[in-house]
Amino acid sequence: MSARARDDLGGRAAIVGIGATEFSKDSGRSELTLAVEAVRAALDDAGLAPADVDGLVTFTMDTSPEITVAQAAGIGELSFFSRVHYGGGAACATVQQAALAIAAGVAEVVVCYRAFNERSGRRFGAGVSHREPSAEGVALGWALPFGLLTPASWVAMAAQRYLHTHGLTPEVFGHVAVTDRKYAATNPAAYFHGRPITLEEHAASRWIVEPLRLLDCCQETDGGQALVVTSVERARDLPKPPAVIAAAAQGAGRAQEQMTSYYRGDLTGLPEMGVVARQLWRTSGLGPGDVDVGILYDHFTPFVLMQLEEFGFCAPGEAAEFVAEERLPLNTHGGQLGEAYLHGMNGMAEAVRQLRGTAVNQLPGAAHALVTAGTGVPTSGLILTADG
Repeated sequence: MSARARDDLGGRAAIVGIGATEFSKDSGRSELTLAVEAVRAALDDAGLAPADVDGLVTFTMDTSPEITVAQAAGIGELSFFSRVHYGGGAACATVQQAALAIAAGVAEVVVCYRAFNERSGRRFGAGVSHREPSAEGVALGWALPFGLLTPASWVAMAAQRYLHTHGLTPEVFGHVAVTDRKYAATNPAAYFHGRPITLEEHAASRWIVEPLRLLDCCQETDGGQALVVTSVERARDLPKPPAVIAAAAQGAGRAQEQMTSYYRGDLTGLPEMGVVARQLWRTSGLGPGDVDVGILYDHFTPFVLMQLEEFGFCAPGEAAEFVAEERLPLNTHGGQLGEAYLHGMNGMAEAVRQLRGTAVNQLPGAAHALVTAGTGVPTSGLILTADG
């Protein structure tokens, strides 16, 4: 267990702009075009110009390099550029990287972006088709020959153990799916706008890999999302209310692998998210009772339940009941199950909207938002707060 103390990053930077393309299954344009559209939309939202930007952050799984995006978006010189590894686990870490750069004085305005044709182009849900030799590939080599070829199959192993340990059935995962789709149904930007589901529909959906059904798995999306980060001081001079980064953290657990951490002593939790949770609570000074909205990474429903337990919202095995009773508003944009799969970047945008008071499914007086990134991999998280 980490024995780290509170860090000094909290309250130094804020998200001041958010922008996205439409979310679709066939964008009809390049991933670079999507990235530039999202970046420009985020800058417009922030009241800033491309010339104001001196930093860019994205994911390693990205076909649009920082210098190419800068050129295409009309951004000039860059003093900071960075990429974060581990797929969806990078989402909140992009904002952490931006905040670190700003706090250290190496950049003044940093844009975090993610854009892909994940449905019409490369489909991450298709699993591993080819890998160059690497240490990560060796770890996967212990699972792939036995039929664990896709993200759903990797998660199913942990999900099955979770159900067995706590004496539950796969139907409990439906509470997450129903909640997400309820919010997506009233969100015009969501792919599943106007299409809520019931627990019965969840239970009737076809098996993908037991105990995961179709409605336990996130969709695949074409689109782009960008966020603009700057200092809190500068943020207060911009048009929109800032979402202050009260805490930001990354986490990797012991015996960590990418989605196949089967050699740990216990498969019923997410130790990497436990590392993130402890640091977020330490740095922000907040706890589960202070959170007004949770935007939890929902590529697969079981890992939402485990995240709630890692953060201390409820005891192990009790998260399904916690969600069913709606004790905490979750994924008010519809999440990746309902709105779009953008590797968690659209979730951060929803947290900003909630704190601004402009969300479609607005929560009265929302002041503290918890946002998490991809689970089952080295991951990250944020606590965002309304200014003042």
